[in-house]
Amino acid sequence: MKKLVAMAALMAIMGFCFAQDQYIYEEMGYTSLFNGEDLSGWTVPEGDNGHWSVIDGVIDYDAQSEAKESKDLWSEKEYHNFVLHIEWRFKGYGDHLFPLPTILPDGSYMKDAEGKIVEPLGHNSDSGILLKGVGQSNLWCWSVGSGELWSIRNNQELAPEVRAAAVPLENMDKPVGQWNAFDIMVQGERITIVNNGVVVIHDASYPGLDVSGRIGLQHHGGVNPETGKLRGGSSLVQFRNIWIQEL
Repeated sequence: MKKLVAMAALMAIMGFCFAQDQYIYEEMGYTSLFNGEDLSGWTVPEGDNGHWSVIDGVIDYDAQSEAKESKDLWSEKEYHNFVLHIEWRFKGYGDHLFPLPTILPDGSYMKDAEGKIVEPLGHNSDSGILLKGVGQSNLWCWSVGSGELWSIRNNQELAPEVRAAAVPLENMDKPVGQWNAFDIMVQGERITIVNNGVVVIHDASYPGLDVSGRIGLQHHGGVNPETGKLRGGSSLVQFRNIWIQEL
């Protein structure tokens, strides 16, 4: 029954994935995780020095946090089962090109005739939504699209069907500079992700996902000390309209 209620909540929100009116979320029982003014309710990495900030009503990150340890931005509160709505976009790319392999439907990489992974270089930005402390759903410019569950897809000890379910069913990402809308349902160790109104991860198993934990916005990349420029997989990313409904 709980799973049916959760799916109903997810399906309801899909109909207006870019809704701006807060009353819609409030009427559905959602709570705002971002007030559009400051980072209240979030734990800024110690020593960040202003790289996670709020600009023009959105959370902005330049991939250059000066924190010595974790550079990710975390919610103060922990969550158990929930549906999360979050809108995101990349502002641009890092200064260096980045290897962009093709992920196949079974979770493996496309290889050439010699068995080597095909990794053409291209422009990339990279971030992620961190779920309950340990889960990760990727935001990136890879051809497979965003939503991929990295640690599950790459875990060779898991069953083939579990790894395959961590691969997005299709690429629904909008071009860099345009806003995307994620709706993520987490119930126990099961995850469903809707990207721009289309299910891209369907009821995937995430073995080892904590019972409860915080929600995070991921740092990735940063400045290459040898060149002084941003690495190709840097998190030049913004977030807005973050709402959560606990189940």
